Amino acid sequence: MIIVRLSGGLGNQLFQYAAGRALAIRNQAQLVVDDRVFQSDTFRRFCMPAFNAEFVLGSEFPAAREVLPPPRNRGLQFLRWRITHGRRLKFVRERSLLFDPKIPAIGPNVYLHGYWQSEQYFCDVASAIRNDLSLRVPPSAENSTWLSEIAAANSASIHIRRGDYVADPKASRVHGTCSLDYYQTAAAEIAGRLPVAPTFYVFSDDPNWVQENLRLPFTVRYVTHNDDAHNYEDLRLMAACHHHIVANSSFSWWGAWLGCNPDRTVIAPRVWFNDPSRSDQSLVPKDWLRL
Repeated sequence: MIIVRLSGGLGNQLFQYAAGRALAIRNQAQLVVDDRVFQSDTFRRFCMPAFNAEFVLGSEFPAAREVLPPPRNRGLQFLRWRITHGRRLKFVRERSLLFDPKIPAIGPNVYLHGYWQSEQYFCDVASAIRNDLSLRVPPSAENSTWLSEIAAANSASIHIRRGDYVADPKASRVHGTCSLDYYQTAAAEIAGRLPVAPTFYVFSDDPNWVQENLRLPFTVRYVTHNDDAHNYEDLRLMAACHHHIVANSSFSWWGAWLGCNPDRTVIAPRVWFNDPSRSDQSLVPKDWLRL
């Protein structure tokens, strides 16, 4: 049994799921998802039911329910759990943002606690992860129209992340936002690599700001109709694009990684974290171009 704790937004949940699922495949074990954090999280929601992901919920799986650990901030309860269950289930907490080569070989009977933001945790089973992260929810009529347009066009996605990166001082200190100059330079780079200039499909959690401020000398289409409850629809549209310009965001990371064009160009920001103490060495795939 492999148990993985899910937390954060959609992009974080996909990284956590992928790391846990890869470990379950290697160990021929059941993947159990611990979604308890969302019971008290009023800002984020559990997103995995929208995907063809293979897991059971810890709250619905008796063998897991018996051994789920209490939160680490409940010191005595957690210590008691380590004493009583430590031999049955190994608690593995992510030590840093760098890829840990010990993790892919660990297991079975493991509880994963972390973000696991590197494709190195699951690249050996990438085809299974891509299949799992196809959407079980069919596209709406409006999204079907967008999908057809994107498939027929020489399309490139642009994702601009603002939201809490702007509004939350802590998130701003850690992440910061990509500059307009980054997007303009990246768009020119992609256009210069293609015989015909692409149509850029722009996705953002702050579409009004983007439409007022982003200026590109190319055909631009703004995708604004999907709300936060249907953010997986934007992910599907982004993945359908032929090329990608990502923000310093796990959401747009997945929009690019799930893309299936073998000749795609993916551009990522050279500086992923505003906080210099945080490393992105393991986060950005080596075949992506950084500007």
